[in-house]
Amino acid sequence: MLGPHDIAGTAALSICESLLLALNDRKILPEKEIVGILTDAAAAHQFVPDTEQSEMHEAVAALINGILEGGNSVRRR
Repeated sequence: MLGPHDIAGTAALSICESLLLALNDRKILPEKEIVGILTDAAAAHQFVPDTEQSEMHEAVAALINGILEGGNSVRRR
């Protein structure tokens, strides 16, 4: 069963992806800038000190890197 954090996180990801796509579609941000934003976001989670939340940070980085490698989940639907 999904918890409230899982649902909120999934909703936030969908909203952010949609916003980035809209910014690109309307020529407000070029794709290069969007890739940079996602790369920075992944790096922020990849290089954190070892803590009890390290596994979560690694999973977040992997998810963002997966979006970078495979395109976005919004347009794949």
